[in-house]
Amino acid sequence: MQSYTIGQAARLLGVSPDTARRWADAGRVATHRDESGRRLIDGRDLAAFSVELAKTSGEEDTSYTSVRNAFPGIVTAVKLGDVAAQVEIQAGPHRLVSLLTREAVEELGLEVGVEATARVKSTNVHIDRT
Repeated sequence: MQSYTIGQAARLLGVSPDTARRWADAGRVATHRDESGRRLIDGRDLAAFSVELAKTSGEEDTSYTSVRNAFPGIVTAVKLGDVAAQVEIQAGPHRLVSLLTREAVEELGLEVGVEATARVKSTNVHIDRT
């Protein structure tokens, strides 16, 4: 399972590292330390926290922009069918859903807790593994 540093988690959540650190200190998201002493958040825990955070932060007056319609975030759900798949990404307050082939999901190694970028063009959402 992929783990994220406080700084990486902050970037994915669209907040400052200090805010992410305060949330961890308050026990809102679980952390553990690696052999170097750095605080890490498991990908699945970060994915669950990002979904919960988005539900409660919809009223904020924060402006978000994307360069070339790219939304870096974390995979929060993957639903696999025989041929097709559905992938959900939480990018700050934005939830993006893409329908793609099962083969693409497997080749990219997409699973809950993995960092990925959703790229939007017209009505299509393309996902790049980060």
